[in-house]
Amino acid sequence: MSDLSIVAGGSEPATALPNPRRISASELKLLLVALIWGIDFVAQRQGVLGTGPFFFNAASFALGALVLGVRRRLSPSSLPAAPARRAGILTGLALFGAMSFQSSGIAETGAGKAAFITSLYIVLVPLWLRLSGQRSGSGTWIGCGLSLVGLYFLCVQEGLSLAASDLLVLTCSLFWAAHILLVGRFASQVDENALSFWQFVTCASLSLGLSLSFETVGLGQVRDSLLPILYNGILSAGVAFSLQISGQGGTSSSRAALILSLETVFAALGGCLMLNERFGLREGIGSALMLSGVLASRIRTLPKGA
Repeated sequence: MSDLSIVAGGSEPATALPNPRRISASELKLLLVALIWGIDFVAQRQGVLGTGPFFFNAASFALGALVLGVRRRLSPSSLPAAPARRAGILTGLALFGAMSFQSSGIAETGAGKAAFITSLYIVLVPLWLRLSGQRSGSGTWIGCGLSLVGLYFLCVQEGLSLAASDLLVLTCSLFWAAHILLVGRFASQVDENALSFWQFVTCASLSLGLSLSFETVGLGQVRDSLLPILYNGILSAGVAFSLQISGQGGTSSSRAALILSLETVFAALGGCLMLNERFGLREGIGSALMLSGVLASRIRTLPKGA
């Protein structure tokens, strides 16, 4: 299991020095992930209201596992399967924790505040790396600061107070940070399809257990939520999570967290276009600050770091 441990010192997997003038293929993949996940915010909200959060997660990730299972059969890997299975179970536990706490807290926490608290992983990821003995360049911290301010403008429309439901969403942010760190650790070590498949199986199995224990879902509810489940299972899970693993294999976890946080911008735009939600000057300023944060993270002033 030493190949699947998170070293409390050392450094992230080595990546090439990014050219500030050019976006790498890995960063483009992560940007596409943010787009898919942002639009999925609309589908997920409708699906969870129809079936309940645990059933929705179970159905979506079971479908994602099916998609990945077919892909694995069509494109068999020469890499050993056991390390990918162990890594997938670990990332699946983090994914299950993130989705469960987010689903449990978002019902009481406003959507804007929940998005802001969840996206605190953009600070938690480089902070954890720093505590584990890894240095981060000034561009990373400047990018985190700009993105946090941008998130506040984009998401928080009311006063920011802390309630019990907010603590659930904050816990979800911790799990998302852990998930990003785990994916960053394993992405270049194991087959990405196998890693995605096993994390989906783990998350779907645990979510189904909670659904059977706490939810009652009828056939009519499943039928009404079928389109959101299909989108979440095929695109958000089956496509986006594989792209995340592939993309994180070519960049640092800190920069990946900043790029992935743009899902909040895409979610706001998706809500505006598809649900006629408000997107005014405040939201525009927030989006611009978040984009500036991602661009600032490409400034590298230290010889080593995120």
